[in-house]
Amino acid sequence: MGNGHKVIDVLLVEDDPGDVLMTREAFEDHKVTNRLSVVSDGVSAMAFLRKEGEYPDAPTPDLILLDLNLPRMDGREVLGELKSDPVLRQIPVVVLTTSEAEEDVVRSYSLHANAYVTKPVDFDRFIDVVRQIDDFFVTVVRLPAR
Repeated sequence: MGNGHKVIDVLLVEDDPGDVLMTREAFEDHKVTNRLSVVSDGVSAMAFLRKEGEYPDAPTPDLILLDLNLPRMDGREVLGELKSDPVLRQIPVVVLTTSEAEEDVVRSYSLHANAYVTKPVDFDRFIDVVRQIDDFFVTVVRLPAR
């Protein structure tokens, strides 16, 4: 089945420290061995992905968890740049956001997001959602080789 249980690199693009903490806890509680890197805005996300500035040794992520409402460059702009880049476009992107707006859902898929998930406000449900995303991309989906 796909990747089995190989370790994958996940980039979390999230500016809310509480959501970063909950995502880290979801990975730790679930005994997820995936490597989680975190950046807190869209400009840093693009620098990380392009290995520029303070990120020359950044791992190329196998999966990106992307919030839409980010400072400096929002998630929609990140998604647009990412999916128009011939090198980066193959990285799966899960939009993980508080927005339930239909226009955000439509726009995210128009920009080629691989999935759109609304963040639950309940801690246990949030942890469960992050685990499900992780399980899906680690055990079910076959990711492109790096």
